[in-house]
Amino acid sequence: MIKLYRHALSGHSHRVELFLSLLNLDYQLVDVDLMTGAHKDAEFLKMHPFGQVPVLDDNGTVLWDSNAILVYLARTYGKETWNPANATEEAAVQAWLSIAAGAVAFGPATARLVTVFGADLDHEGAKARANGLFGTVNNTLENQAYLTGTKITIADIAAYTYIAHAPEGGVSLESYPNIQAWISRIETLSGFVGMQKTPLNQAT
Repeated sequence: MIKLYRHALSGHSHRVELFLSLLNLDYQLVDVDLMTGAHKDAEFLKMHPFGQVPVLDDNGTVLWDSNAILVYLARTYGKETWNPANATEEAAVQAWLSIAAGAVAFGPATARLVTVFGADLDHEGAKARANGLFGTVNNTLENQAYLTGTKITIADIAAYTYIAHAPEGGVSLESYPNIQAWISRIETLSGFVGMQKTPLNQAT
C-alpha cells in the first residue's frame, strides 16, 4: 500500500493527499510529529535527506518534494490530462508548479506559517506577495476554468491548498471571485478531501 508521511496542517502534504484521493488510490497516512523533531530523526532522513514532509513510499519507491510526487503519481496512476505529454501543455503545467514552489510558497504559505505555526517571518510582506499573486491568478481564471486551460491538471492541485487556506494567514479572497469559483470547482470534484483547519493543539 502507498504510505504518505505527512503533517495534518502541511499544505505541501495536503496537495499529495488530495491527489491520491482524486485518483481513488488506496493509501495510508503516517503522521510525522514536526513539533518533536521527528522529521529530523535518522530513520526519516534516510527517506528525505532534507528532513521535510511529505514523503511518499509507493511499495518501496520512496519520493519526496510534493510537486515531484504529483508528477510521479500523474505519470504512474493518472490519465494524461493530469500532466499532459504534449510538450507545450506540459511546459504550461511545469510553469505553474514553479509558481507553487515560488510565489505561492513565499506568499500565502508563508503568511499562514506566521499565524498557524507562529513562524518568525515577515507577515506583512508575505501578505503583500500573496495579494500580488492572487491578482494575476484571478486574471488568469477570468476566461478559463483551470490554471492551464479548460482541463484540471496537477498545476491546480499544487496551487489549491495554500490559496484556498490563505484566509488562515490573514489574506482575504473576497476581491478574487474567479479564484473563489476555481476553489469551488476543485472542492466539488469526486474524491475531494480537505485539509484540517483546526490547529492540532485545539483539535477535538
